[in-house]
Amino acid sequence: MIKIKVKKALVSSRGPFQINIDMNIPGKDLVTLFGPSGSGKTTILRMIAGLTVPDEGLITVDDEVWFDSDKKINRSVQERQISVVFQDYNLFPNMTVRENLRYALQDKKDEGLINEFLEIVHLSGLADRLPATLSGGQQQRVALIRAFLRRPKLFLLDEPLSALDFEMRLKLQDEIQALHERFMIPTVFVTHDLGEIFKLSQRIFVLEEGKISRSGKPGEVFGEDMLSGKFKFVGNILTLEKEDFIYIVTVQIGNNITKVVATEDEARDWRVGDRVLVSAKAFNPIIMKV
Repeated sequence: MIKIKVKKALVSSRGPFQINIDMNIPGKDLVTLFGPSGSGKTTILRMIAGLTVPDEGLITVDDEVWFDSDKKINRSVQERQISVVFQDYNLFPNMTVRENLRYALQDKKDEGLINEFLEIVHLSGLADRLPATLSGGQQQRVALIRAFLRRPKLFLLDEPLSALDFEMRLKLQDEIQALHERFMIPTVFVTHDLGEIFKLSQRIFVLEEGKISRSGKPGEVFGEDMLSGKFKFVGNILTLEKEDFIYIVTVQIGNNITKVVATEDEARDWRVGDRVLVSAKAFNPIIMKV
């Protein structure tokens, strides 16, 4: 069981706010932090990893205390036995794929795992290549399996697939799922992609201004109790045009553009660039911010 109960004062583009969360991650689950930019997701990962110090609180992993403000305990990043994968790959450019992976091993007896991992992510034929000769998706696969090879107690993923195209994201989702099922390392995943959440997560925590507003299984949080529809798509607002008492909202969904009507109350706090969920209910389009 992983317990995270922390507070941290921050300043965002919208002004000062405080992260104040209390969350438990059971067993070997893969859980997702979901919420708008600036809600504190990455800072929470950094506090778990030991890269940012909470103002106060407690972080424990399997009854091992990593941080306790009352007892003045703050274990170093190395002591926390954690692996973090960000959007950038951070591979050693002068080392081959195999050398990058070998460097991550905590026990050289595990070297046989390298071939197994390369097979899982379909990179067996590229083991002797330098990172610069690989595509972005291939480099991210190397970064992922290098993180797993460290045999961490906890695995943190901060939007690792966001820079990749749709087809590559789907492939890497499959590979993250296979790696997690194979090694069952507890994982905290940050993503804005609803498809990734439904595909990978056992549990989701929705953050709004540093606080958990909802949590549960993806189907419970984004399920029929919230919005029932014939279709659901996530996109970004391109324009907001007011016409009399309504707004015409132009939304980009993948490579497609659609227009949806919203009331003044619905669109009051929306901005160009906001991420929204577009659905149809009884043939009427519905749009909501996510």
